[in-house]
Amino acid sequence: MSYFKQIFFYIVACLLITSCKDEVLPKPKAYLKLEYPTTTYALTESTCSYQFEKSENALIKHKKNCWMELYYKNLNATIFITYRPIDNNLDEVLKEAEKLTFEHTVKADAINSQAFENIEKKVYGRLYSVEGNAASNLQFHLTDSSKHIITGALYFYSKPNYDSIVPAIRYIEKDVKHLIETFQWKN
Repeated sequence: MSYFKQIFFYIVACLLITSCKDEVLPKPKAYLKLEYPTTTYALTESTCSYQFEKSENALIKHKKNCWMELYYKNLNATIFITYRPIDNNLDEVLKEAEKLTFEHTVKADAINSQAFENIEKKVYGRLYSVEGNAASNLQFHLTDSSKHIITGALYFYSKPNYDSIVPAIRYIEKDVKHLIETFQWKN
């Protein structure tokens, strides 16, 4: 009998020792808290036929033919802006700009578009938001519908992972909307 008592006490002791541990629970989901600097805007200065207010968080690099790059160093992203004069070929140029946007449909989950029109300043355009792991998640074009057109596209210097970069996209999207709202042709 003493043998059975020893085994019983051993089992009870093991149960008591292992039962006193904290309850094992899955770890809660962690959420990354990103803080972006407050945005202030300044008017761009160039000899080109257009101007707009850009975020002071973006560095501007002027290129030939009135092309520009707005570089967001902290976000490792650039908005590439291209300018083209129109010579009775507006439809062709607009189709080309939209073709570049819709080439992303292979990787896109959705492409949303927002029209823009400022009759007083003769600025007409469209902003495209591309959801998903596309190379460029924001694209836009602006024209006066007779002489000038610019197109813009946002690119990050990393492999596209939409879930990870969506906060940065939303932050830059505010700047792009401000750019569009303050855009004007000089001539």
